[in-house]
Amino acid sequence: MDGRTMLGTSRNTQERTARFGFAFIGVLLIAANLRVSFVSVGPVLSNISSDVELSTTAAGLLTGLPLIAFAVFSPIAPGFAVRMGLDRALWFSLLFLAAGIVLRSLPVAGLIWAGTALIGLGVAFLNVLVPSLVKRDFPVKVSQVTGSYTAVQAGIAAVGAALVVPVAHTSPAGWRLALGIWAGMALIAMAVLLPWLRRKTSVTAVTAASPQDASYRSPWGSALGWQVTLFMGLQSIAFYVLMGWLPTIEQDHGVSATTAGLHLSMFLLINVFASLAAGSLLHRGTDQRLIAFTSGALMVVTFLGLAVAPAVTLLWVVIGSVGCGSLIVIALSLFSLRSVNYAQAASLSGMAQCVGYGLGAMGPVLFGALRELSGDWTLPLVVTAGIMAVLAMMGLLAGRDRVISPA
Repeated sequence: MDGRTMLGTSRNTQERTARFGFAFIGVLLIAANLRVSFVSVGPVLSNISSDVELSTTAAGLLTGLPLIAFAVFSPIAPGFAVRMGLDRALWFSLLFLAAGIVLRSLPVAGLIWAGTALIGLGVAFLNVLVPSLVKRDFPVKVSQVTGSYTAVQAGIAAVGAALVVPVAHTSPAGWRLALGIWAGMALIAMAVLLPWLRRKTSVTAVTAASPQDASYRSPWGSALGWQVTLFMGLQSIAFYVLMGWLPTIEQDHGVSATTAGLHLSMFLLINVFASLAAGSLLHRGTDQRLIAFTSGALMVVTFLGLAVAPAVTLLWVVIGSVGCGSLIVIALSLFSLRSVNYAQAASLSGMAQCVGYGLGAMGPVLFGALRELSGDWTLPLVVTAGIMAVLAMMGLLAGRDRVISPA
């Protein structure tokens, strides 16, 4: 090999490394915006309710509206990416998110609802399209990249939940500034990703240029597609039930509100490390059955533990956090690992997140209804543990090393 060939090879390697690094940074910047805009509402919900005169029911609807939007808009995201191109679709989704955050914070009647709905639209599109982006740009590092971006979204969400109350209390604008500042993060991501809009590649162009990828089987008609979808939905129930009810369960068993809040922060923090660990472990075996089943089993232990041994709640918090942190990485990775191309990955992501977030939205409601019906926490916790056993079984099915067959 002569000097010019070696120089050319070295230059190509450097260019590939630079492209990989830039794409990875882009994924992490998008991930930073995926959760914080709606997770940060809870700590200042009482301030919002007092300021805009929301009833308890209306306040509950406000917190649940993003999940409803996720379920409604997720199936639309793949078609949006086909028409716009994947990179442009991601950029405009960030624009929707930034606009929604700003609108929600303006002191104009009704905009809190319009802004929240627009936030739901933007995050729904991003949730669906990021796994497709990972499939396209990191086809041999799906689990590692998914673990990294999931950890980032959990970490930023934990920071946001911790900062929103101090900012609201120290600013004359109160909760409006505390929630509005997160538009800046979306704008930063848009600025960094702006060069992506110059790419000529789109979902349509790639599928047209590659005959074997020109069409793909819809996951809606695939048993494997439904197994992945149910896995996504059942793990969503685990996360949102714990997010919605864990502090109340603890307080009913004598834990102070401050301690319960610290436990919730610990839950989110452990999520970060669990996500990173799951991302590094997913690719080490021949398939994902063992880690998917084990993570589901941890959730069975968590909910049974809360039912029969509430005195050691912190233990169940730690186990549940490890389980939830692993499960979301597995679920998001399966969108890419079980698809033949990134267009099919987007379609599977849209299907799974539509159904998944629908189940996630219903989970806390049904959990509360069972609590009201029975008068204590045992029945809802045991029923949820049974649902988690089904989740573990779905992990064995969805974790098999196979893909949805091409059309």
